[in-house]
Amino acid sequence: MTELTRVHTSNAPAAVGPYSQGVKAGNMMFVSGQMPVVPATGEVVEGDAGEKARQCMENVLAILKEGGLTADNIIKTTIFLTDINDFGAVNEVYASFFGEKYPARSCVEVSRLPKGVDVEIEAIAVY
Repeated sequence: MTELTRVHTSNAPAAVGPYSQGVKAGNMMFVSGQMPVVPATGEVVEGDAGEKARQCMENVLAILKEGGLTADNIIKTTIFLTDINDFGAVNEVYASFFGEKYPARSCVEVSRLPKGVDVEIEAIAVY
């Protein structure tokens, strides 16, 4: 079996359940869904879906950084939205993190997310 390493950083919100912020498995890192929560305060970001997506991505990148990776290493993301009408605002902010090298992605509307947030983003990256 591949050795697993749990990744944790105080620069991203603490897990709100029994899971790791990230897990390294071989040459891959799996980052758990990140909500628009400010790590220093534990508060949910106020504002539109774009601002919330920005905080989600900053949290994803903080976990990747702890594991020695950057946005360039992301190969797949999943975005969860409670309102698919936020798709455009989220896309605009999301795109700013990647330049022209976009990872594969899914974006789905869900009925609810933890803590009542409207956006959550998870990622898979490779070394």
